[in-house]
Amino acid sequence: MTTATHGPDRSTAEGARDVLGETFDAVLFDMDGTLISSTRSVERCWLRLADEYGMPTADLSPFAFHGVPARDIFETLLADRDPAERAAALARVVELEVADTEGIEVLPGAADALAALAPGGRAAIVTSCGARLAAARVGAVDLTAPAQVVTADDVSRGKPDPEPYRVGAQRLGVDVRRCLVVEDAESGVRSGRAAGAATLGLRTTHPEGPGGGADLVVADLSRVRFVVGADGVRVTTR
Repeated sequence: MTTATHGPDRSTAEGARDVLGETFDAVLFDMDGTLISSTRSVERCWLRLADEYGMPTADLSPFAFHGVPARDIFETLLADRDPAERAAALARVVELEVADTEGIEVLPGAADALAALAPGGRAAIVTSCGARLAAARVGAVDLTAPAQVVTADDVSRGKPDPEPYRVGAQRLGVDVRRCLVVEDAESGVRSGRAAGAATLGLRTTHPEGPGGGADLVVADLSRVRFVVGADGVRVTTR
């Protein structure tokens, strides 16, 4: 993971939200690249799968499909295969990734962010991986997940569709428009924006930030502080 050292960048686009000036009902976190780093595991498993299924490794350049559900990746990489083979490939890569958790680590500021928000029901994880894999990765690190975790198994359309973040807000009983989405991937930023949420981008995966028009971009979660009050959650920079 590459983390830039320069300060926060606020979006100047028309209609951009003032993340530091608003009060939010909840914060919805992406998982991989936002709370944890599983890059080494992902690379090992997908390269092995490419060998087993005869997929060109050039199509698996780092982060080419970052933030996109695996089932959608196979619709692209194995478009010429029948649905049964794509389903088998999906099951195989999940098997590989669940078993390979070596090198997974908590990213800076993630534990403090969840500790501040999760006890009061102000946080959820919204990830593009399935429930088994999400549980395996969270279980591999010293990170206490919030009560609500939305995975690819819970939605019919993954990021960049708005459905995942809408479901995350619904699980918490809040209006998604009063939520802050935290993401490192363009597909996730686009998902959050389409859902109506404010967006905080992290430079944990791409030095310039995730793209997609995040309202505020910072290096990582150690650069912000979530302050919970009676009226909701406010964000400050460190």
